[in-house]
Amino acid sequence: MNLLFANDRRGEYPQSYYAATAAPIERFAKLRGEVQADVCVVGAGFTGLSAALHLAEAGLSVVVLEAHRVGFGASGRNGGQVSSGQRLEQDALERMYGLDTARSLWTFAEESKQLVRDLIATHDMPCTFKPGIAHACWHDSEVRHSHAYAEKLARDYGYDQVETLDEEGLAALIPSGVYKGGDIDRGAGHVHPLNFTIGLARAAAAKGARICEDSLVTAVRPGPRPVVETEGGRVVCGHVVLACNGYLGGLDGKVSARVMPINNFVIATEPLGDRAAEVLAQDVAACDTKFVVNYWRLSDDKRLLFGGGESYGYRFPDVIRTVRPPMLKVYPGLADVRIDYAWGGTLAITMNRMPCFLRPAENVLSASGYSGHGVAMATLAGKIMAEAIGGQAGRFDILSDLNLPRFPGGPSMRWPLLVLAMTWFSLRDRLGI
Repeated sequence: MNLLFANDRRGEYPQSYYAATAAPIERFAKLRGEVQADVCVVGAGFTGLSAALHLAEAGLSVVVLEAHRVGFGASGRNGGQVSSGQRLEQDALERMYGLDTARSLWTFAEESKQLVRDLIATHDMPCTFKPGIAHACWHDSEVRHSHAYAEKLARDYGYDQVETLDEEGLAALIPSGVYKGGDIDRGAGHVHPLNFTIGLARAAAAKGARICEDSLVTAVRPGPRPVVETEGGRVVCGHVVLACNGYLGGLDGKVSARVMPINNFVIATEPLGDRAAEVLAQDVAACDTKFVVNYWRLSDDKRLLFGGGESYGYRFPDVIRTVRPPMLKVYPGLADVRIDYAWGGTLAITMNRMPCFLRPAENVLSASGYSGHGVAMATLAGKIMAEAIGGQAGRFDILSDLNLPRFPGGPSMRWPLLVLAMTWFSLRDRLGI
């Protein structure tokens, strides 16, 4: 079964709040026949469209191939949080890679947030960057860790945007009564992710990139002049950019050995009106310290967009039954609120939760596996791959040298082993360990 078609109608966005409020964009034509290009990009999400935009701005001819619509995958379905740092904290990165590399990774992450802001402004995109992400802790030990980490970022990285909050301070921001404290990062923020993706597509097309929707890639043949084949045509090119994330399938075994697709889910309530103040006292995003993270924010029309729950098979479960219980654990007072939208999506994780940058074959580059931290980093990844194709590979090489391990078990056992591990951590969440 192909994840591209397991849960969705071909060529259609899921019935999500984001799709219901998406900015208008015309369908791009399907690829037909053979075309030549400097670069062929596979996947029209944050990574692929950012790569296409930056390559086109550099004067290269670019063809983008998308099996469905631009922003169809995780880029158009996620929580919209533009987070600081990498998926791992800086002290962990210092232990794993050394201080110099850890500092480079922090610098990249800071640039990635600014890149999102700059692209929105420069290209007049149909979305707004809203500052602020609150981090809510379930246990006192997590609050202490949160505050110590904020101090480290200020001391060692000069980052002074994190305000620490005790239980009372967090409750003033997130009036749910279940958290012990936490912090708010004013340098992070949130966006409407599908409209940001549509903005990237408009910008790339305006710069000359050719975007082809309904163009399922069936094979990538690397070499001095790689060939990318679709159901209706093929692209002969100088370089290939794989920007498929959780929807890579069998296009490249070296990437898929290190990048695992998982499913995550979001619900949107009816508009809350004045009751929105029961959810968030400010227009910020939030997430908590569960292993299977809860994350949420308010929409422009005051709906609660609440994400959580994971699954590891091909088919999505009942999304409302999956996400509504954790929402009510955080906000029990919303038990009477109607759920208007419920959707799932497939993202991708790596073994150590760091993004996977690879040159898996001759003249082929890949970036994926953002592990739930992709709005900003995936956008920067596209720019970094464009730099590498243009001859400036220093930043790509730093990221590709992170030495990401393969998932254990090989093709037949890696998914069952992941399910076993994730089920254990999910059980810990439910038991409050």
